[in-house]
Parts: sequence; structure tokens; C-alpha cells
Amino acid sequence: MTAPKFLTQANSFHAELRKRINDYFIEVGKAKTGNYELFIKAIILVVSFAFIYIHLVFFTPWYWVAVIECVILGGLTAAIGFNVMHDGAHGSFSKYKWLNEVAGLSLNFLGANVFLWKTKHNVVHHTFTNIDGVDDDIDARPFLRMCETQKYYKMHRYQHVYFWMAYSLLYLYWIFFTDYEKYFTKKVGNMPIKPMNLKEHIVFWVFKIVHLALFVAIPIYLVGFLPWLVGFVIYGMFTGLVLSMVFQLAHVVEDTNFIVPVQPKNEIEDEWAIHQLSTTANFATKNKIITWLVGGLNYQIEHHLFPQISHIHYPAISKIIKEACAEYGIRYIEYPKTRMAIASHVAHLRQLGKN
Repeated sequence: MTAPKFLTQANSFHAELRKRINDYFIEVGKAKTGNYELFIKAIILVVSFAFIYIHLVFFTPWYWVAVIECVILGGLTAAIGFNVMHDGAHGSFSKYKWLNEVAGLSLNFLGANVFLWKTKHNVVHHTFTNIDGVDDDIDARPFLRMCETQKYYKMHRYQHVYFWMAYSLLYLYWIFFTDYEKYFTKKVGNMPIKPMNLKEHIVFWVFKIVHLALFVAIPIYLVGFLPWLVGFVIYGMFTGLVLSMVFQLAHVVEDTNFIVPVQPKNEIEDEWAIHQLSTTANFATKNKIITWLVGGLNYQIEHHLFPQISHIHYPAISKIIKEACAEYGIRYIEYPKTRMAIASHVAHLRQLGKN
């Protein structure tokens, strides 16, 4: 499927939103990027990750403690992705380009590749959200059916039960398979990836080797193959589950839409900003702990509309966006509690499993 086109108009809703958000930052005298609060959080997460990793690998505790630490390490991996890498890759972590690049490279250290991720996430997902055949984030076929345009298989009648297992495999599948698939096919789904230069090729392979050394070779040498395998699988599965759930609760729920382009012109009937609002949902935005841990990605609407604004500003700008939506009669999708968003996600999968 080729990339569809969005409706364009002179006085767009997005233009009005941009004006209001820009006025807000001028009024409060703040930069749109991260500040000391974000930098302190990044240090806490990275230092905690390093401490748990060193304790697990070099001072291996009793097995039950090791299992707990593997789960914590998985949570920290996801948290670094949400808070450090995600803002860095969007250019919102800092006003300094080099610091954004360093923050983005944390993904490479954790086994994936930020260059490929930027195409998959920043370009494809953020532009063509919830459009089947283009948005790679809703393609988990054949195991999961996430929208009505995807082919139905009999196993989907149970997908609302087994989706937890499928999600838990995301991280391991990502770092050991899909990164290489994208690298060699030079595509994210059907969308082409911008050609890598020599430096980007070198970075890809060097970090893949570094990751294998730190998370496979050294642990096997120090703790043995079986303890490493059990620990790494627990770590990887918990990381995958957390990563998947946060992003799925933002897009794959009962109230979000899965847009089908109008043919034969392959057009979307709404402008881009309205499309984002119809395909994206917030959850648990009043919960400061969840907001801190997931890097503001429970404010997914704000993130999709303004990805180059750091997540530390989302609570403030969400008020402006809500007011604008109310004035223009545009629906703002939000679940007050995480459990409500999870219930909606399960209900959505159950409904699609009925064919």
C-alpha cells in the first residue's frame, strides 16, 4: 500500500493548535525541550539500570532475587526507552542536537537501532497512525488482528486471552529479527527507508556487537548458559510486555478509529491533526507516577500532535488542546484509569476475534 494523502486546508485545526501552543510557551518563557527535571530523571534511570545490571552479572544473587532484578531491569529498559530515547529521537530531550543524539543512541545500547526506529516511528507511525497496510505498529499478523481490514483466522477468537504472550515477545523479536529484516530489506512494512550512509552502517553493526557482548556473551561466561537464558528471557519478556502495552493502550482500544483511505485517489478525508485525534487515546493522565515512568506517553494525544515538544510539558499543553477540541467539536479520547484502557483494549481484541 502506498502512502495516502491527507486533506489540506488554509485555516487548519492544526495551525490553530500550533498558534495556541506557541503562545503558551512565549507566555511562560519556557523552552519546548526538556529541562533539569528530565535530565535528573534520565540520570536516575540510567544509573539504576547500570547498578542492577552489574549486580546481576558480576555479583549474581540468589535465584529468587535474580528473578526480581531481571524484572526490574526490564522495567528500567522500557523506562529508558520511554523517557530518554523517545524524547531524544524526536529531538525534544534537549535544545542541543548532540545531546538528543546521545539520548537516542540509548536505544542502540539496548539492542535496537535508532536510525531504523526513526523511520518506523517518527515518519510512518506518526504520520499514518492506525492506517492498515502503512502503520507497522498495528501489524502483528498473523497472530493478532487489530482492525477489521486485517484477515481473520480462527485463532483470533482467543486473541484477547493470549495477547499478553504475543506482546511479551516484542522486544526479543525486535532486537533479534525485525531490526535485521528492516536493515536488509530497507523497508518498514511497505514503506522504504532512507539509505544509510557509511557511518550509520558502522553504528548499526558496532552496537549490535556491543549488545551481544554485554547481554549475551559476558553473562553466559560469568553465570553459565542456563541461568543466563532464564534471566534474559524473563528480562526480555517483561520489557516487551511493558513497551507493547503502553503503545497499544494509546491506539488499539474501542474508541480509536482505524482509517481506510478513500479510493481511487488514496486520500484521508480529514486533515492530519484531526486524524491523530481520532486514532489516539490518553490514559491515566492524573496519575503522576505512571506519567513519570512512561515518559508522558499516557498523554499520547499531545505527543502525536506535538512530537517535538518534550513530554514534561504534556500536562500543561493538554489543557490547551482539550479546550480547542471542545470549541471545534472534535472528540478528545481519554481513559481516566489505566485499568479502563486495558479493559477497552481487551474488549477491542475480543470483538475483532468474533469476525
